[in-house]
Amino acid sequence: MSIKTKIAAAAFAALTVAGSIASTTTSAEAKQPGWVWGVGAGIATAAVVGSAIAASNDPYYHGYHRCGWVAQYNAFGQYVGRVRTCY
Repeated sequence: MSIKTKIAAAAFAALTVAGSIASTTTSAEAKQPGWVWGVGAGIATAAVVGSAIAASNDPYYHGYHRCGWVAQYNAFGQYVGRVRTCY
């Protein structure tokens, strides 16, 4: 997971917890359903977070990522292993 994805997930989790706490501290009264605004806010937040995650991903080329293993060398030119790279 990228750092942007982790931040977005943490923000979404905090928003969910805050919303659940706020919804449980109100008194029960006979009125129009207030949860409609909560559902609307949740859908809007999910759309914003989902588009942010989708925008942070690498683009696809013809439907596929082009990935492969590349040799990794240190500053002295010694082989230290392989890393997976996508382009």
